[in-house]
Amino acid sequence: MKQPVTIGVVCLARTTFDYKAAAEIYRKIQDDLSKLHNVRWECVNELVIEVEDAQAAARELSRKAIDGLVCISGTFHLGHLVLEIVRTIKAPLLLWGLNELPYDGGKIRLNSVCGVNLDASNLYKAGMRNYHAIIQDMIDENWIDALRIKTALSTAHVGIAGYRAHGFYNIDIDEPATYREIGALVDHYELADAFNFPAGADEVSAERKKYVNLFDVSGISADQLELVASLAARLRAFIDHHKLSALALRCWPEFAASYGISPCAAMSLLQSEGRIVACEGDIDGALSMLAHRAAGAETPFLADLSQINVDENFALLWHCGAAPCSLWDGNCVRSLDSYFAGGKGVTADFVMKPGAVSIMRMDSVSGCYRMFMQSALGIPMEKELRGTYLKVVFEKPVKSVFERIIYNGIAHHASMAYGDYRRPLEIFARMQGWELVQ
Repeated sequence: MKQPVTIGVVCLARTTFDYKAAAEIYRKIQDDLSKLHNVRWECVNELVIEVEDAQAAARELSRKAIDGLVCISGTFHLGHLVLEIVRTIKAPLLLWGLNELPYDGGKIRLNSVCGVNLDASNLYKAGMRNYHAIIQDMIDENWIDALRIKTALSTAHVGIAGYRAHGFYNIDIDEPATYREIGALVDHYELADAFNFPAGADEVSAERKKYVNLFDVSGISADQLELVASLAARLRAFIDHHKLSALALRCWPEFAASYGISPCAAMSLLQSEGRIVACEGDIDGALSMLAHRAAGAETPFLADLSQINVDENFALLWHCGAAPCSLWDGNCVRSLDSYFAGGKGVTADFVMKPGAVSIMRMDSVSGCYRMFMQSALGIPMEKELRGTYLKVVFEKPVKSVFERIIYNGIAHHASMAYGDYRRPLEIFARMQGWELVQ
């Protein structure tokens, strides 16, 4: 489900243009907006024409805790209006211009586009760059989805159990800088806090039944199955108890020795049910998956770019067995296995389903963020490996994609989600003032 948001709306006008027609259009827009899901609209019903109107609208909206603001250029209008509103309302801004109406006796009726141009220029030259502009009859839902991403991240509570994986310096973050850039708060827990969290016998039994129904469990022992089921129940309860938006887990090297198995298979089930759990203590990876989910992706997966084949122009997105089991291709045997960590691995093993995928990582460097993004097509393949994986063909040559990763120092994990989320992610990156690496 997409992240709920609250959005304020004003319609700006000037009486020297056809403001009555603008008011009619605005009423229809409000009716259309009310039909969108997971958005609460806070509309200033009267046209904003004078500076005093703008000040009153700002006061009204400041009491509504809005996540974003839509300023409709009903007609051309005073340049003061948006500036008066945004010095009170500190939220991402959509400048919405209307298509021109049929001319009336040689007179332009709305001049709405010029109003958007005026507002954008004023904002840009005042150093405010978090606006997005459109000229169309319907609102840009990609902007709303970008706002959902920003809202989800700015209210996120991310837990890290343990630390980043041994030697993975490139996924470490500066937590105060992450808060400054995104708004997410990170709390640290010990690994034992997670895998020793209480879980009742009924909960563990319910998890065990899920595994038996979903997977071929013949490759693991009864004791390992019990540990997997118990861990899934414990992690679920731990996430819910601490009200975590996401959990980054140091899944090796200590986990298998301390608990008895690795957490991969438990993560596979939890993620298929909507929890965000990132491998190897990767907080930025968890935030990237949260961004995908906020825009509507159901079950993002944190994958490695593990293989490229330049001659055949494909890549393999793989990880050691934590992908949401709901992403199974429906053809291969979906199984649990213990092929690594001295037989304590206990991973999910399956090929993921084919289809269009969005690949993205929010990646921090010295406390500053940028976004890496690609689109690809997942194609069918045989089950030839352990772990969870998908063969993909990028829109660009795989060699070019690999070089963009390598020569920009992008970390080796990326969120992979089925569907196309490029446009809202691009708009969100511009909202944040981030570099976009594509």
